[in-house]
Amino acid sequence: MAEQKSIEADALLVQRALASSEEFGRIIDKYQEPLRRYVRRIARPGPDELDMLLQDIFIKAYENLNDFDQDLPFSSWIYRIAHNEAIDYLRRKKRFGASLDDPAYDDDTLALAETIAADDDVVSEVDREYIKKCIIAVLDELEPKYRSVLVLKFLEDKDYNSISDILRKPPGTVATLIHRAKKEFRRLAEEKGMHLGEL
Repeated sequence: MAEQKSIEADALLVQRALASSEEFGRIIDKYQEPLRRYVRRIARPGPDELDMLLQDIFIKAYENLNDFDQDLPFSSWIYRIAHNEAIDYLRRKKRFGASLDDPAYDDDTLALAETIAADDDVVSEVDREYIKKCIIAVLDELEPKYRSVLVLKFLEDKDYNSISDILRKPPGTVATLIHRAKKEFRRLAEEKGMHLGEL
């Protein structure tokens, strides 16, 4: 019910933005922070690069707003643009030899690591710090396709259909990617001495 209202509100925002370019600012206001978090989690750009990526995302969205199919959720459409920009950014960094070994960890990733590390009251502070570092290292080692589905599912709280729309993959493929990503996360974590059991 709430999701349907959000879809309807987005459709109204799009109609207004199509009628007046000044109304596009409302779309930016609504989506800037969620897209900032998403791109930061996937691509790990520096602050200036992140701002440029967001600017590119909103420019592409504005330029292609007429092509948006209003029968589909706008959030999936704009997340798709953000996803493509994040992946392109990673490819450019890789092609030009920039190091991806020292990512700029966002507060959400650190908070997730702290939450998992603090789960056991018996664990010493030294162990907690070690677990946090391991979780961050595991997230960083995941291939972008796996990191993106885990971020969308568990940090952005997207359902399978939304992830399917964003990644342009069938829901069954999304389920398989999530399963493989969790399996790979578990494998990498165990290599670092973390035993997560059933993830």
